[in-house]
Amino acid sequence: MAKRIGRGGGVVVIGLGRFGKSLADELERDGVEVLAIDNDLKRVQDLAGRWTHIVQADATDAQAMEQLGVGEFSKAVIAIGHNLEASVLTAFVLRKLGVADIWAKAITTSQGEILSQVGVAHIVRPEHQMGKRVAHLVRGRMLDYIEFDDGYAIVKTKPPRDILGRTLAEAGVRQRWGVTIVGIKSEGRDFSYATPTSVVNEGDLIIVSGERRKVEAFSDQE
Repeated sequence: MAKRIGRGGGVVVIGLGRFGKSLADELERDGVEVLAIDNDLKRVQDLAGRWTHIVQADATDAQAMEQLGVGEFSKAVIAIGHNLEASVLTAFVLRKLGVADIWAKAITTSQGEILSQVGVAHIVRPEHQMGKRVAHLVRGRMLDYIEFDDGYAIVKTKPPRDILGRTLAEAGVRQRWGVTIVGIKSEGRDFSYATPTSVVNEGDLIIVSGERRKVEAFSDQE
């Protein structure tokens, strides 16, 4: 069973708390087959039938994980979070079984650093990242906000009045603010890619990319 899923690009999700459940739901909704694993038998019983494959197992037990065929998967997400020891041991097991791409939930920065040191390629801090995102949305005119590790950000925002009715080349957005408008959405239309000849009008929404501080400064313009 697991070998077939692994070859098809499935994902192992270990830990079925709120984050793990949400992740598994989204993956299956997108057509990705999921092998969901949790050590709590009652939790697994309560979630039975929610996904195609869900099993009760100790993810720190290499033999049990091998029997499940976890090593046939190329991707796994450790969604345990609150138990650092279990997260670290699970990461060791996944690496031992040859899982190439390991993601893990971390509650603190130090937890994330420890997981990185044992071979976890991607650290996810959902509460921290969501808090930062909401803070940016609350403080200004942004309607959506994504920040990357290197200080780069992409936001959806309302355009400042200063650029309305002018082409992007005429408005000199990149020269004046150091950001790039990559998309424009007019009411009743889908987003379109922005070009130097694109015109931003009253009521439009724009997608802006660039360094975080520059994007924030641009979005604060009335």
